Amino acid sequence: MGFARTCSVALVGVEGVVVEVQADLEPGVAAFTLVGLPDKSLTESRDRVRAAVVNSGGEWPQKKLTVGLSPASVPKGGSGFDLAVACAVLGAAERIDPRTLTDIVMIGELGLDGRVRPVRGVLPAVLAAADAGYEQVVVPECTAAEAALVPGVSVLGVRSLRQLIAVLTDEPVPEEEPAEPGRPDPLLAGLCVPGTGVGTGLSGCSEDARALDLADVVGQAAARTAVEIAAAGGHHLFLQGPPGAGKTMLAERLPAILPRLTREESLEVTAVHSVAGMLPPGRPLVDTAPYCAPHHSATMQSLVGGGKGIARPGAVSLAHRGVLFLDEAPEFSSQTLDSLRQPLEAGHVVIARSAGVVRLPAKFLMVLAANPCPCGRHTLLGDGCECPASAVRRYQARLSGPLLDRIDLKVQVEPVTRSELAGFGTRGDSTQTVADRVRVARERAAARLTGTGWRTNSEVPGHSLRTRWPAERGALDAAELDLERGFLTARGLDRVLRVAWTVADLAGRDRPAAQDVALALQLRTGVARGVPTAIGALT
Repeated sequence: MGFARTCSVALVGVEGVVVEVQADLEPGVAAFTLVGLPDKSLTESRDRVRAAVVNSGGEWPQKKLTVGLSPASVPKGGSGFDLAVACAVLGAAERIDPRTLTDIVMIGELGLDGRVRPVRGVLPAVLAAADAGYEQVVVPECTAAEAALVPGVSVLGVRSLRQLIAVLTDEPVPEEEPAEPGRPDPLLAGLCVPGTGVGTGLSGCSEDARALDLADVVGQAAARTAVEIAAAGGHHLFLQGPPGAGKTMLAERLPAILPRLTREESLEVTAVHSVAGMLPPGRPLVDTAPYCAPHHSATMQSLVGGGKGIARPGAVSLAHRGVLFLDEAPEFSSQTLDSLRQPLEAGHVVIARSAGVVRLPAKFLMVLAANPCPCGRHTLLGDGCECPASAVRRYQARLSGPLLDRIDLKVQVEPVTRSELAGFGTRGDSTQTVADRVRVARERAAARLTGTGWRTNSEVPGHSLRTRWPAERGALDAAELDLERGFLTARGLDRVLRVAWTVADLAGRDRPAAQDVALALQLRTGVARGVPTAIGALT
């Protein structure tokens, strides 16, 4: 009778659970039984592991073999258990000393030839192992850099099962050919979220994305100011205007003016992208704000997360700590758009499935863009628009009132004039200039919010803003009058106050003044308040 055990990690959403992999050999008819609530992909590991062991020069035990995954109550899936199962079997067969396997966590898929292939979720898996007190981890060589992001853990990257056996038995490590150059694994190529059909546009704000200059946007002074305020305070933004006015250009340049992620935020974002298989090749750590722009045909499942078995991250989680851009927002289904209301308030998504309940992070800055009508040429005067009034109403009603009430900034993007396009107007500030102002404003807010757990103005509850950090006397008179008239809801008043604080931070003031509140009201209601839209004019 032989027995051995080692460890691996099961992922539940973006959180890992350390699983003990036990192998037991007993006399009897040769059989391989896998127990412990495995899914189909994990059940198939029996054939992968057997072929990998044989093709790695090992001898498959001709006895009754039982492999157990504990705790048995946790759903387990994927091919990441292959390496641990193979080593546990070899330990039970005494090819490897079982004592060397006890304190090692192994993550990796085995090919039939014994090569170790990458799997999703290496970073959250290693984080879970470190939290459980494990100090040694074995992963595929191509994901070793990702695993090494976790402090206090010794990482061994291997190319094949043969190499791992040699290391564990103190034998000479054989040379193995690396993965074929020029052909990155599809898992790591950042194509889309498997099973959801959602592309992310830019997985992280790459250097190419940062090369998009905000100065390239012609005109649109009010919209540019709204983008700057959104970045400085983390406020959601709605851009409405005709086609070709620059709505998409503004949204694409927003990630570049957001501050770089902190170490903690980077690990959060990287963990989500790792589980989704969306880490860019050669970039184990995402340290810039991600940008996710799903197509308007995206389903609710692809937007908020889901899938068979344990739910996978959707677009809102891939945009965590970054920007979620919904272009042609009214073309999304109403049910899909309304599913965003909960994550907009809570900063996370809770998805219940028969296999378990998953909590996924979803603290993002949302940007909606829409045409005024189906043809895009609708104006207050109706010039050039061929859409019936009923069609315009139906089109605009696709964005529900409760969803729009959660949007802090609503800006009408005007058509670009001939003089602006010809370059006769004043050129706007560059991305770097705006990013510097945003960084300073965020530092002011962070200093004010020290010790509260909040980082940006958009996170602060309205009650705290009114009591702990009140605005100047009389500054809120116009906003309170709009509340009495029914133009603002109580939530809307709180959001106006948050935006006013962001405007004050950008202008370098200690408290919001009446002009800061007036600009916040103007950007929320669309009604002119007689204040300039340029931040510099408010200082």
